[in-house]
Amino acid sequence: MADAPQLLAIYHQMVLIRRFEEKAAELYTAGKVGGSGNLFPGEEAVAVGAIDALSANDYLVSTYRQYGHCIAKGVEPRLVMAELLGKETGISRGRGGAMHLFDPARHFIGGDLPIAVGLALSIAYQEAPDVVACLFGDDALSQGAFHESLNLAALWNLPVIFICENNFYGMGTMAPNAVAQEHLYKVAEPYQMPGVRVDGMDPLEVHSAVRAAAARAREGEGPSLIEAVTYRFRGLSMSDPAKYRAALVERIWQERDPITSLRAKLLTEGGADEVALKKTETEIENLIADAVRFAEDSAPPPIEDVAQHVRVD
Repeated sequence: MADAPQLLAIYHQMVLIRRFEEKAAELYTAGKVGGSGNLFPGEEAVAVGAIDALSANDYLVSTYRQYGHCIAKGVEPRLVMAELLGKETGISRGRGGAMHLFDPARHFIGGDLPIAVGLALSIAYQEAPDVVACLFGDDALSQGAFHESLNLAALWNLPVIFICENNFYGMGTMAPNAVAQEHLYKVAEPYQMPGVRVDGMDPLEVHSAVRAAAARAREGEGPSLIEAVTYRFRGLSMSDPAKYRAALVERIWQERDPITSLRAKLLTEGGADEVALKKTETEIENLIADAVRFAEDSAPPPIEDVAQHVRVD
């Protein structure tokens, strides 16, 4: 059971991510963010619960739906916002944009499953105590790279935690129409690794599962697969109206909003009062306003340097 300060810290991170993405959506609509806007409101408990269970030296490999993952790993919101706006002060110097965030200092990599396995192999060679957590969506299970990655991780007994954010829809296709396994965590069985399903709307349940998997990996017991069942309140991207989803199902999941649930928990169990929560929420609004000012005031990459930091010389 988490103590009150930890719960409040988790709440702070989840609200920060939600408010950041709401502001990113506004800027995308205003034409200030290029490319695809892939937000994940409703899934904050997975990101924060998982990352809170890792150490600062552990690696996090994230998919293109990564703003929240990046912020939860400790990257300043202003650096992420500047990257979305394509500015030189962004964490990828404006070259990565919304889908390729990267911060080696915090061991955050915008990538995919094979990269996570490669990092875990490096850790194993160095006999380091670190682990790699890899976040991905349910649609990844129908791709060859997923199975190749799990196979190699199991074969070589690598310290990697595969975390599937199962929000039921890869693109606009329901998971049962793309993956021939109703219980996604059971895909771990053929690869001789533990698989578990958790409530992805509960950050504490996610935290507990990731902490246990990390402990196993540090003890040399190899990889794990965690299926976090969650729900994305928006469509695949800013251009997706998500009309393929039933309105009743959406309402049911929205009633389980992880932020609303954790706020109620903090109030009813004595972890915080309205004054403390309002103070936290005001601090977050100020952080977001600062991030937007910083991003909009920053300069884009100089045209003569636009090809730098793209390839290794």
